Amino acid sequence: MPAKPWGWMLARWLWLAMLLPLTACSERPWNNPYPAAEDDQNILYASFRERPKHLDPARSYSSNEYLFIAQIYEPPLQYHYLKRPYTLVPLTAAAMPQARYYDAQGREIPPAEARDGSRPVAYTVYEIRIRPGIRYQPHPAFARDASGRYLYHDLDPQRLRGIHTLADFPETDTRELVAADYVYQIKRLAHPRLFSPIFGIMREYIVGLDELAARLREADREMRAAGGTYLDLTRFPLAGVEVVDRYTYRIKVRGKYPQLLYWLAMPFFAPMPPEADRFYSQPGMAEKNITLDWYPVGTGPYMLTVNDPNRRMVLERNPNFHGERYPEEGEPEDRAAGLLVDAGRPLPFIDKVVFSLEKEDIPYWNKFLQGYYDTSGITSDSFDQAIRVSGEGEVALSEAMQAKGIRLVTAVNTSIFYLGFNMLDPVVGGYGERQRKLRRAISIALDFEEYLSIFANGRGIPAQGPIPPGIFGHRQGRAGINPYVYEWRDGRPVRKSIGEARRLLAEAGYAGGVDQETGRPLVLYFDVTAMGPDDKARLEWYRKQFQKLDIQLVIRSTDYNRFQDKIRNGNAQIFIWGWNADYPDPENFLFLLYGPNGKVKHHGENAANYANPEFDRLFEQMKTMDNGPRRQALIDRMVDIVRRDAPWVWAFHPKGYTLYHAWYHNVKPNLMANNVLKYRRVDPQLRQRLRAEWNRPVLWPLGLAGLLLVLLVLPAWWSYLRRIRRPALVSGRA
Repeated sequence: MPAKPWGWMLARWLWLAMLLPLTACSERPWNNPYPAAEDDQNILYASFRERPKHLDPARSYSSNEYLFIAQIYEPPLQYHYLKRPYTLVPLTAAAMPQARYYDAQGREIPPAEARDGSRPVAYTVYEIRIRPGIRYQPHPAFARDASGRYLYHDLDPQRLRGIHTLADFPETDTRELVAADYVYQIKRLAHPRLFSPIFGIMREYIVGLDELAARLREADREMRAAGGTYLDLTRFPLAGVEVVDRYTYRIKVRGKYPQLLYWLAMPFFAPMPPEADRFYSQPGMAEKNITLDWYPVGTGPYMLTVNDPNRRMVLERNPNFHGERYPEEGEPEDRAAGLLVDAGRPLPFIDKVVFSLEKEDIPYWNKFLQGYYDTSGITSDSFDQAIRVSGEGEVALSEAMQAKGIRLVTAVNTSIFYLGFNMLDPVVGGYGERQRKLRRAISIALDFEEYLSIFANGRGIPAQGPIPPGIFGHRQGRAGINPYVYEWRDGRPVRKSIGEARRLLAEAGYAGGVDQETGRPLVLYFDVTAMGPDDKARLEWYRKQFQKLDIQLVIRSTDYNRFQDKIRNGNAQIFIWGWNADYPDPENFLFLLYGPNGKVKHHGENAANYANPEFDRLFEQMKTMDNGPRRQALIDRMVDIVRRDAPWVWAFHPKGYTLYHAWYHNVKPNLMANNVLKYRRVDPQLRQRLRAEWNRPVLWPLGLAGLLLVLLVLPAWWSYLRRIRRPALVSGRA
């Protein structure tokens, strides 16, 4: 009868519905976002939030870009991964460059006389010798035919028709790194179409760089008028940078500039082979995004093999990497922390790094907890889940994090956030006692201890001046407090009372928030970039801080470009700003207050336009000195001056909190080095096992649902069977 096969099929379907949740289980988690082929591979999984704009080392100057290019490009120097204070060591250089000093007549000055200032230094020369045998990653720019001609340096539209990515070029090759590649890159800082962000600084020091820029601008105009696309920098000499031999080059700077060694550890001074520059400069390449900004070429441990900034970026081991070994020494506590287990082993440890785009915090956090990201920061939304803070302010991981074997690493960043006053403004600017007392009153009223508690879960320390911890010149304890804002009580700094702030405000002529000269309420203007949902609460907090002094704060919001214009033109009154260290030297923070770096007059980084002749004189002495008691004494005097003048409200130094899974090793915060991925190590087997444990599917709800489905369907099934059988029985009686 027709009912029998239908019923049999239904019964089988119901039976399978109940068994499916029980039989579909496998060792591999169902929610694993990565291919099964990667399960046992030596891969690090990370994320990125913003697409990198520049991967060209002459143009890139952002941390989200350095995340990639610092693993690819190798400047001559780097920071020792474990030693503190931060110590420069050779990377591709054979040894640390030694400065040689010369007077205006070209006579060499003994180092001791140059350092103590007994003989004025006109020029300093650094000679850098690189190690032989270092080779570039495989790249089509180096590919040649049997006769030695480059295969891809004269491409026409026909040959480019089938090319869409760098991987579409079938042939690649490599060559040895030479000193001329470093010289070529330094010339690129003056290239008229690259707009290198450090050209303005380097033109002051590197001899001949400004003159080279002028020659290149003229040559570029002529070349473009003739329809050319490649400006061959090898044809243009640079007076202050020269090749000595195949592996040696020299850099000549004006006066003394010891900070140049720090720059030599940044990608700006990494090598650039002219072949790559020519290859990428060909017509039609930019339209296909085949450029240095998209496909870097370097000698480092990794190379970029996937650039899909809307989805993922992939770094893979450079097969031509020259080799390097994990450090064999560090700080005394590093051995106990397990940071020297890999001492002397060849780098890098990880074969591949997969960066996935994650714009939202919650999905990113959940994937970390599931084991699909190896490391994670902590947002305000996840802080309470990850961290427990005791009544004494001690920070520890929550029990849930500890149960997973997750580790917490914290570090006070070498950076500062500050509230800046435009010193050119007639109300908040100026150097008289009235203006100073107004700024000091505001400095006391802005309770950044409260700010950190509300908006950062306590992740930061209130700043006492411009120099953060970890940088020479920073003073700890009682000697380091700002006496205009804090008092020392019971072994710690305590912010002065709002009563003291009101007294200073009255002495400034604004008792009760009213200008005693005009009888009008004091109204100040806070210039900010366009507000998002998270910013509104912060800006309301600032408004309330000023209300403590009965000062009306008007918030003027605009887009970032307009805000930048206001700062450049001196039209902002009060603004919030920050600075991350480029290198671990106090000059890199104190120059933010140096008069000749004023934003309006000199287009420098002194956004407050602060100019104090005494401070400037001390800065010029301090900036080229070696670290020691004499330099510390000058820094102490400079910090006292800016505390007195208060061009900034010293806000806070942020504190980074980072979580790492148990399978992720060799983690030590290094706030100066960017090329740290080569030191990291993962245990893929442990990761795979824990992922399986943490992501076991909960099957009983599916089984219960299947059983309920059966119980719901069976009565209807039997009823249907009885209905279709009844006519057959009646027909039989007839």
